[in-house]
Amino acid sequence: MKVPFLDLKRGYEELKTELETKLLEIAQNQRYILGPELNAFEKEIADYLGAKYAIGVASGTDALILSLKALGIGPGDEVITTDYSFFSSAGAIVWVGAKPVFVDIEPAGFNLDPGEIEKKITERTKAILVVHLFGESAEMDEVIKIAKKHKLFIIEDACQAMGAEYKGKKAGAIGDLGCYSFYPTKVLGGFGDGGLVVTDYPAFYQAVMDLRVHGATGYGDRKTLGINSRLDEIQAGLLRIKLKYLDQWIKKRREKADRYRELLGGLPLMLPEDKTYLKHSYNSFVVLAEKRDELAEFLKKKEIGFAIYYPRSFHQFSCFQQFISKNDYFPNAEKASRKCLALPIFPEITDAEQETVAKVIREFYGENN
Repeated sequence: MKVPFLDLKRGYEELKTELETKLLEIAQNQRYILGPELNAFEKEIADYLGAKYAIGVASGTDALILSLKALGIGPGDEVITTDYSFFSSAGAIVWVGAKPVFVDIEPAGFNLDPGEIEKKITERTKAILVVHLFGESAEMDEVIKIAKKHKLFIIEDACQAMGAEYKGKKAGAIGDLGCYSFYPTKVLGGFGDGGLVVTDYPAFYQAVMDLRVHGATGYGDRKTLGINSRLDEIQAGLLRIKLKYLDQWIKKRREKADRYRELLGGLPLMLPEDKTYLKHSYNSFVVLAEKRDELAEFLKKKEIGFAIYYPRSFHQFSCFQQFISKNDYFPNAEKASRKCLALPIFPEITDAEQETVAKVIREFYGENN
């Protein structure tokens, strides 16, 4: 049986009537930018996340850049972040002119190790950009404790963690600003690019609101430069519909993850741990696999979808070499880069498909049962 890594069409078919009705409604209204759909979505998503303010922007990357700018971070400043994530987590820091300072990830997970943060703090450190990778929240209590001690801002990159929770609070709505992506493959995905910033602080809210429209609304004077980064009406309208089903989809993803743990137990794989005080949303189901590259080739031959998230950690990129010192050491991030493998997971994946994935993996490792 051929198993896709992701099949967006299945989810679309379930909501086809609602989604197409909304698309037609927006087309007939002819309001496409900063209109009623966005206003309503920002209120609804803020309520869902438990945040006071939500600002729709053009992408998750823009959400990170605008959040850094809203905090006044720029040249001469340093921002501590993980060595292992999607490129924009570090790229956004460089784009605002600041220096990314990388810390290693936890030995038995994919998020930054809080125990490594204080070693990297200097007089130039302004913020910690903490990533909730693959749908699992980072250890926020420790991060908050360190940030308060050293008077640092916290930006949460929750681009892969919409709906995830840490001790009852939504990931992304815990720090000073939280950033999300609505890229189509996300747990809450749009019909194109889209992003969101949330905060509880009026000053940060107004700063991001201004920055997303070239520094201010209207045609008067501007005190700062901004960019054009707005979540359009089509994306907002469709996301409003999808938001109603988000918890249901996360529940299904968690059930699929539990099933993988049953099917793949005993193999030379490090499976994602489901900690009792977290609610993992399983944007991705990523394992650490022995003989990863050989396994990937075997899966490809058997027509089983997979992805490698991520084959390089940040310190291995040429563009970040200027920020790396000879004393930097990231053994856990390097291990993850060598062994990571994402398996198919989405709400509509069938039991038979998951069983096929497990059967093929067991076959590779010599277990034909």
